[in-house]
Amino acid sequence: MKNDFDYVFHLSHIDLDGYGCQYLTTKVFDNIKCYNANYGPEVTQKIEEILSDIEKAEDIKPLILITDLNLTTKEANALEKSALKLGAKIVLLDHHGTGANAAEKFAWYYLDTSKCATVITYNWLKEHFGFDEAGEEEAIVEAINAIDIWVEDSKYFPYGRVLLGMISGAREVNRTVFANEDREYKLHLISEAKKILANSNLEDAPVILDDALHKIKKDFFITSKNDTKDNLVADYVTEILTKNRDLMSVKYKDKIGILTYSTGNTSLIGNNFLIKNSDYDFYMDVNARGGFSLRSNNKMDVSKMAEEVGKGGGHPNASGGKIEDYKNHFVYSKIREFVQNYLDEKAN
Repeated sequence: MKNDFDYVFHLSHIDLDGYGCQYLTTKVFDNIKCYNANYGPEVTQKIEEILSDIEKAEDIKPLILITDLNLTTKEANALEKSALKLGAKIVLLDHHGTGANAAEKFAWYYLDTSKCATVITYNWLKEHFGFDEAGEEEAIVEAINAIDIWVEDSKYFPYGRVLLGMISGAREVNRTVFANEDREYKLHLISEAKKILANSNLEDAPVILDDALHKIKKDFFITSKNDTKDNLVADYVTEILTKNRDLMSVKYKDKIGILTYSTGNTSLIGNNFLIKNSDYDFYMDVNARGGFSLRSNNKMDVSKMAEEVGKGGGHPNASGGKIEDYKNHFVYSKIREFVQNYLDEKAN
């Protein structure tokens, strides 16, 4: 299989097991691009994004790897047809019984309901790529398996429970707007948890990890000096926004702003960004239901903007409202396109 591809496009779920799979594959493949999706239409949108990225690439032999996500027969058939046109291989490694019909019809669809996707991925990497011959990753893989398929009598189950909360609670970086950074953060958490598991008495490891989590999280966001976690996260997100501001800008009439999606900490992050980017007039954060928050730094009256575009209001520097007939997307570029079109309509 090693000669069948030279670039991996890896789509996985958004829970501990899904990120566990990517924690492993990113250790094996140098040329890899990762994506994450929850079930439903998000899977379809992410597959479309992968196919588009492959189409744009040149001189590669791509592998589409899907882990911890099941496809319907219709979805699998559509994927196979598209992959064939692009010369891409497909491997799907999953453990959800709802994919049984598709697994029976497609040779590339591997289904094993007896273990979690991280274990399946681990075994696949060992078999085809000689991964982890020393067995250094076995313990963290077993801990993920114990909690994901709920093996309460496993000695790793207590540690898995902490791992589960660690990933589900890692919401500091929005995964839609900052997909790569959010994934990097979560894989960092798994990596640090693996070190604790390897260097601690198994009985004590769950408490040690639980006690260490706040510092592990802060260490990821520290760039120069220590601060509160909220301030560190705000600075971290501000740096990303500043770096990518040309790709994230929206305009309303003669004003220019930056658009985020369900990022939270609106006042802190918005104020940070506007101070660092004094040529910007407003900061806008929209959520999945179309509600939005606006911030300014004495450059414009965002209460008027909120009233005009979303029947909202508030203060000159802090306001909010709601976008009418908002259509949610799972890819940031589509969110930005929708919001910009909406702002253009309201400006006329």
